[in-house]
Amino acid sequence: MQEANPAARRSPLRRATTSSAAASHRSAPLARARAADGPASMVIRRRTATTAPAPAAMSAHARTGMAVLWFLAVAAASVAAAPRRLLVDTDMDTDDLLALLYILKHSRSEFDVKAITINANEWSDAGHAVNHLYDILYMMGRDDVAVGVGGDGGISGAGDVRPDVGGYLPLIDQGMSTAGGCRYRQARPLRQPTAQRVMADTLSAGPTTVILLGAHTNLALLLMTHPHLRRNVERAYVSGGAVRVPGNLFTASATNPAAEFNIFGDPFAAYQVLHSGVPVTLIPLDATNTIPVTEEFYAEFRRRQSTYEAQYCFQSLDEVLARHMRRTAGGGHANTGYYMWDSFAAGVALSSMRHGETGGVNEFAELEYMNITVVTSNEPYGARDGSNPFFDGRATPKFGLQEGGVHSGHVQTGIRDAFCLVPGGNRSRRCEDGYTKELSGPEAVRVYVATRAKPNADKNSSLNREFFKSFLEVLNLPKNAGRFNISTQFPHYREILYKPDFRNVSRGKPVIFDIDMSPGDFVSLIYLLKEPREVIDLKAVLVSGNGWANIASIDIVYDVLHMMGRDDVLVGLGNTTSLGNPTLGCKNSYAIPHGSGGFIDSDTLYGLARSLPRSPRRYMSENLDHPERQQPHAYDVWQSIRKQLGPGEKIAVLTSGPLTNLANISLSDIDASSVIERVYVVGGHIRDSGHDKGNVFTVPSNRYAEFNMFLDPLAAKTILESSLNITLIPLTVQRKVASFEGILAALEQHTQHTPESKFVRGLISLLQKLQRKQKLYDHMDIFLGEVLGAVYMVQGSNLEPSVKVKPASIVANTTESTDGQIFARRMSANQLKILYNLNNGIYYNHLAKSLANNKQSAVVGSFEEQKAIWSRPQKQFMANIAKDMK
Repeated sequence: MQEANPAARRSPLRRATTSSAAASHRSAPLARARAADGPASMVIRRRTATTAPAPAAMSAHARTGMAVLWFLAVAAASVAAAPRRLLVDTDMDTDDLLALLYILKHSRSEFDVKAITINANEWSDAGHAVNHLYDILYMMGRDDVAVGVGGDGGISGAGDVRPDVGGYLPLIDQGMSTAGGCRYRQARPLRQPTAQRVMADTLSAGPTTVILLGAHTNLALLLMTHPHLRRNVERAYVSGGAVRVPGNLFTASATNPAAEFNIFGDPFAAYQVLHSGVPVTLIPLDATNTIPVTEEFYAEFRRRQSTYEAQYCFQSLDEVLARHMRRTAGGGHANTGYYMWDSFAAGVALSSMRHGETGGVNEFAELEYMNITVVTSNEPYGARDGSNPFFDGRATPKFGLQEGGVHSGHVQTGIRDAFCLVPGGNRSRRCEDGYTKELSGPEAVRVYVATRAKPNADKNSSLNREFFKSFLEVLNLPKNAGRFNISTQFPHYREILYKPDFRNVSRGKPVIFDIDMSPGDFVSLIYLLKEPREVIDLKAVLVSGNGWANIASIDIVYDVLHMMGRDDVLVGLGNTTSLGNPTLGCKNSYAIPHGSGGFIDSDTLYGLARSLPRSPRRYMSENLDHPERQQPHAYDVWQSIRKQLGPGEKIAVLTSGPLTNLANISLSDIDASSVIERVYVVGGHIRDSGHDKGNVFTVPSNRYAEFNMFLDPLAAKTILESSLNITLIPLTVQRKVASFEGILAALEQHTQHTPESKFVRGLISLLQKLQRKQKLYDHMDIFLGEVLGAVYMVQGSNLEPSVKVKPASIVANTTESTDGQIFARRMSANQLKILYNLNNGIYYNHLAKSLANNKQSAVVGSFEEQKAIWSRPQKQFMANIAKDMK
């Protein structure tokens, strides 16, 4: 088991492989990529030297003067010849990837990317984003680029910013905890530098140009905490905003028609950047609306893919277009509904740096100066209505803000904020949070703004924008090209699915495992796969997206199944929000902290992506062109398993997360209970005696709830108060077996080790190490108790359990201080079978013995083993696999 290490980069494109089908190789013209022939300033320097008058023809005074002028000219030329240092801050969405690769393709002698920081409070999950970025940099041979993301620090109530503040939340909601709501975001600690550390180090090293491709949280925090570094920000190029055109909040157009996503992600941070004194060039929707991805550009891009990075960019664009294709006619070029947002902004930035940043001719855009600001709150100012944490409940406003000033009004609380709706209508004329507003007066800042994309000078070209030509030419340049994709890095790479031979095998009880992908869930999954198939027949894994991990961690579920030779097990993805809540928002899941073992993808934090072999099965979002390839939904998987049942056969369901998936199934399939034999629920805290508290440590007002119940109280009530046969494994008994020492000692007793036992031991050792490291990881043992559910479902009476049957009721009244609490009440109609105690020694020994058993062991034990397989002919290996799978 390896920890995430800043010096050890991820495997090439482990998270995003490129297509192996390349177009015919062509050398793209170098004329437009001036960096390929060296910086233009080298020509200027030679001219300066050759045109200086001969010293002998001048007086001594004149010669001295000319020598000084010559020295200054040469020095100026040398400075001009120096490469521009770049720092890119990105949210790692698809358009960001196109922009990053476009920038990285340019000559380092002209544009030298020194660092990339990840904005973690908008489009992408921090952990998956940093994995993806490491893979891209590795492919491009740029492991020298510093990468920063996240951090566990916060901001005090008085406005003191901790140096390791994570940037997971917009500034208005950032407190000392990394847990919080999703006021603007609608849709973690890493052993590597934080975004703040990387930004500070990069700017301290010298004058640097910053390119912002997401929300401004990271740069705003840097400028607030290191004001002396402002002088080293040569200019900030901002992709975002909408000045003279409507915004693009398609999820919130009814409440805020003016804002653009990147600025709306953290309006106060954008205000801080704009008003910091740093020169700003803005590339807003005004300009990017004029460069949609046309079908002609798409067709030309499909034809021109002579480098791995061009192939990867096209594949990424192709996937997003398959999901969002909207075809309209306009100007002779069909519009796909997708725009070159960040890549175009990158092009405008590089062209401005090359030709002059204020007044020089830009190859790709028309620009003009405008006086603008960023709206951070709505009038009337000074009205404290509970929406604005900078002012509400404070004697002194946070950050020393002015009472009654532009930041003191109503702050939009979400995409359906009632304040923002016009009574009796669906369109808003009230909320302007994040609006890059043109105005005059003291609030205005003079900003250089791109207003439209320049048309292609070649009227005979199918590409209607000048930037389209540059984008395709640069990506296909043979210089600074990617070294490989996964299929060329490993000469014998093959995608193989491993499935057991169930012929002549008596299969046991059908089981569906419902998880939220916490570390304990992966241990439980491996345990279930180790139990004899004559006892447990794992049919499917259902994944909920409103628990401890980002839904993209579903790839790790596929990887575990692949490692264990069980690619036959179906995997279904459920909702990302709790029952009865809209698909956008974070009701109750705000309690999961970012960083610190919280809402960050489990593969990054715990190193799973570095340890597990890579499955051919991956998460696939909705694809209109290939619906058969999209990720199955949890309900569809349920229906599929139900159809496979024999006469009289019933399913055992084990849940280890919010009960959202099971509640949705029971509400959608009224006969679901007829085929469910029993539900084993890991979670809950019974308030029947004693004073033991729950474990929702991020919500101090709720002392007695347990996370799985709190994350979706209504789903918990729906299931636990139903007629289903339910066995509850509550927090009290989980705590009895949540001992790092107990589990590790049992694992160490066995001299025989399997790949899966080594993996589990490494994972649990890492959790223990994190808990010992600092207080932020104090809750790591929460995940140990979760494994009990799987072991008890299989072993039952062998664990010498103490079980009681009690009626119970669950609180689900949308009150934060009581939601998710469970009371044992006589008037409740349902009866829960509740596990109260067991023999700890038997439990630990059985778990360790099962994991160390050679039967049903891993087919491919690790990613290192898989890489070795891909590096040699596989004929004998496949023969061995076929033998082992029988």
